[in-house]
Amino acid sequence: MDKKKVAVPLVCHGHSRPVVDLFYSPITPDGFFLISASKDSSPMLRNGETGDWIGTFEGHKGAVWSCCLDTNALRAASGSADFTAKIWDALTGDELHSFEHKHIVRACAFSEGNLFLYVSVLFFFHVMVICTFNLSLSILVQDTHLLLTGGMEKILRIFDLNRPNAPLREVDNSPGSIRTVTWLHSDQTILSSCADMGGVRLWDVRSGKIVQTLETESSVTSAEVSRDGHYITTADGSSVKFWDANHFGLVKSYKMPCIVESASLEPNLGNKFIAGGEDMWIRLFDFHTGEEIGSMQQGSPWSCPLCTFLAWRGILCLGIRRWNHQNMQTGHAIHNEIEAFSANGSAGKVKVTVDEVTQKIEGFHMADSEEKEDATNA
Repeated sequence: MDKKKVAVPLVCHGHSRPVVDLFYSPITPDGFFLISASKDSSPMLRNGETGDWIGTFEGHKGAVWSCCLDTNALRAASGSADFTAKIWDALTGDELHSFEHKHIVRACAFSEGNLFLYVSVLFFFHVMVICTFNLSLSILVQDTHLLLTGGMEKILRIFDLNRPNAPLREVDNSPGSIRTVTWLHSDQTILSSCADMGGVRLWDVRSGKIVQTLETESSVTSAEVSRDGHYITTADGSSVKFWDANHFGLVKSYKMPCIVESASLEPNLGNKFIAGGEDMWIRLFDFHTGEEIGSMQQGSPWSCPLCTFLAWRGILCLGIRRWNHQNMQTGHAIHNEIEAFSANGSAGKVKVTVDEVTQKIEGFHMADSEEKEDATNA
């Protein structure tokens, strides 16, 4: 018989307003982490595997539209409707810097940084000028010292976190208000998309000029660079596109069954991708053929799902622009049996029906009065 894909969610409660951005850290010696941005003005940090709450970054006075963690997950950044971008200590929750803007900050991104190898050398001198030494290896540390921001001002700003009081660098030729930003080519290129027009623009950091535009019919709501640096994944209108990150040619383009909000390529093998659309479904596709191989419906009539894969772990995380986000691990169901994956990666058979799972997910609906109120405020 045909196998049907289902998903068993780990629900992460905490936000009191819609979740609008999600970001997984790379895997660090302490594990991996998930940060979420919400209109409730308080970004939250969680354990990326269990979804357990670690802390809340308090200090913004408006909706937070964007969030990210640096490569080592030691610092967090957030962009807000209060006209600021803030840097946080991810260990203590303290605010490290607040960078003022003149309008809403919609996007922020840490630079990829340079990889440093810290070593310590111990010399032991002996008789007859014989010298021996012991090389003690420490740890690989990536210095993500630049923060990129963009928003309603149509200006890209680059802040040097090693010199937070130094004059910032501005690139002010964006043709529209900025929706997404990301780094490429070891921080030599910037990708940005606009909220009110199509295309992804590639900026040369040294000259501050647009060197190429990846043309799309609709505005790009999601743009990410694959972990291996080979592909740029974009979502625009009802299509998901994959571009060569070095030559910028269009590699693949797939039509989705609805308007998509976000898309993400599986980072380990690169053979699958996910897309979240306005019909409240998260769909899993085969990268090579575009065939749909799994899906899950969300539980809010006004949700526009956003989703991302965790690097190297095959976990996808999706957030609905509503009152919760869900940390998902996909399993397989044969007939009515679900092979559910626990947070630590172990698998076990859970004998529940697909209908029960659907009912459980649909149980996340809010009361009608609350739904109407949120629709009015959105």
